[in-house]
Amino acid sequence: VVAREWERGTMEAILVTPIRRFDLLLGKVLPYYVLGMLGMVLSVVVGMSLFDVPFRGSFTALFLLSSLFMLASMGFGLFVSAAIRSQFPAAQISILAGFLPALFLSGLLFDLGSTPRFIQILSYVVPARYFVAISHTLFMAGDVWSVLLPNALALAFMAVLFIALAYRKITKRLEG
Repeated sequence: VVAREWERGTMEAILVTPIRRFDLLLGKVLPYYVLGMLGMVLSVVVGMSLFDVPFRGSFTALFLLSSLFMLASMGFGLFVSAAIRSQFPAAQISILAGFLPALFLSGLLFDLGSTPRFIQILSYVVPARYFVAISHTLFMAGDVWSVLLPNALALAFMAVLFIALAYRKITKRLEG
């Protein structure tokens, strides 16, 4: 998102406006957060209504914990986009460092307990790992806070870390 602004030359126009870095960051995160949460709601509604997937947890917990996952994921993407000023390499890095590890190291496709120890350890840096555990718990067991809380804390830490890194990388100067 930020890399595209640099490539198109619109970042220079943004830099001369009186908006703060926080405003710029919020303007980049908020629309994608809303779209992501709408996608989550649609997925839950379709899963429950069309496929009769049971949901035993609270919708409030699902909303709050999904928000943490969304913020951690978007924070990572925004950090990459702010650090790399060219859109194509930023997209490639996001896919290689974000999407593929989320797909393979989250525990959604493969049981992490049956993977080599190195892969299990590596999976702890992937936000999707924690959200898969949260989703499994909310759908299958309900609000089991002894499972939800450690995963929520890990996601909150990642969200704060990545958003803080993105905030530091988004500058109000032309030089990077």
